[in-house]
Amino acid sequence: MPVPAAVRVLVLGGTTEARRLAESLAGDRSVRVTTSLAGRVAAPRLPPGEVRVGGFGGPEGLAAWMREHDVDALVDATHPFAAAMSRNAAEAAALAHVPLLALRRPGWVAQDGDHWHSTGSLAEAAGLLPALGERVFLTTGRMGLAAFAGAGLDALWFLVRSVDAPEPPGPARMAVLLDRGPFTLEGERELLRRHRIDVLVTKDSGGDATAPKLTAAREAGIPVVVVRRPPVPEGVPVAATPDEAAEWVRRF
Repeated sequence: MPVPAAVRVLVLGGTTEARRLAESLAGDRSVRVTTSLAGRVAAPRLPPGEVRVGGFGGPEGLAAWMREHDVDALVDATHPFAAAMSRNAAEAAALAHVPLLALRRPGWVAQDGDHWHSTGSLAEAAGLLPALGERVFLTTGRMGLAAFAGAGLDALWFLVRSVDAPEPPGPARMAVLLDRGPFTLEGERELLRRHRIDVLVTKDSGGDATAPKLTAAREAGIPVVVVRRPPVPEGVPVAATPDEAAEWVRRF
């Protein structure tokens, strides 16, 4: 009997969940996985299987690539804040008639003792800061620092943590800490203490790798400005874990 062709899956990656999905499917001969990385990180952690780096040229380019490579299923496992890529994925899936699944880790949930201020954007987050503190731990990544470069924030000092060095514009007074999670609770406690941080800014990216900063802030009584994540495009089903996404893929 002829052997069925392997299911071709394209994973839009760059997250821990995307890498774990590729790892879960790597040993399955019935599935052939290609992970696409945007190329914004200088030294990304590569998943198993095939890897491509770089953009597609918008939804039309992504749809054309999927047609050319006979993709059977598309998994959007990009960062929860990669809204433009998620929109492109939804449009491309519709153009190419390819099933689409969004893999999204659950967001963080405030606990007793937390002092969270929820905002819809980095600009809104920046506007809250003068009333909350003077020494800011900014953990929103290297993109979007221009939102914190306004003259009204010149009196504040920022500790900016990111994987790669940020480019200007950025806060007038800042120090840059190049580091990559996961982070430990003890390390986050020491960082807040050493830099005398009195307000934390983060995106609701969810997951365990960067969550210890929230616990450290809670223990220290430090307010946290949390930028809400954008919604998944309407009509796109969502898996919360790599295992759920792997089960979805294996149904093809």
